[in-house]
Amino acid sequence: MAAAVARSGFRRMFSVSAFAPPKAPAPRPQADPSPNLFVSGLSKRTTTEGLRDAFAKFGEVVHARVVTDRVSGFSKGFGFVRYATTEEATKGIEGMDGKFLDGWVIFAEYARPRAPPEQAEMNSPPQQSWGASPGSWGSQ
Repeated sequence: MAAAVARSGFRRMFSVSAFAPPKAPAPRPQADPSPNLFVSGLSKRTTTEGLRDAFAKFGEVVHARVVTDRVSGFSKGFGFVRYATTEEATKGIEGMDGKFLDGWVIFAEYARPRAPPEQAEMNSPPQQSWGASPGSWGSQ
């Protein structure tokens, strides 16, 4: 009897129906059209000047920046481009999204605004995770 129960439990544990397939991630919402672009997939060797030159073919680039690592100075793989108008930004996305830059395929999309910091974190006292808490048996 115990062997039969163990077998059914073992069978249930390793059956396909016991494990649900992972759910597909929800697609990220598209950002509203703006003159600001987010560019990802950049090579470590891509510079701000190279990014500006690549996107300048599609309109007047007001600002371009490749985000770099503080220690190595190399690109972190993403950057930002700001055009003078939204129409030029649309042309920049159409012209550069999925194209090669410095040997890597890059992706261009409208930049999303940065989320505001959470107020709860700023007003809460810092959590102390080391040492004995007051009133515990170790603080007598």
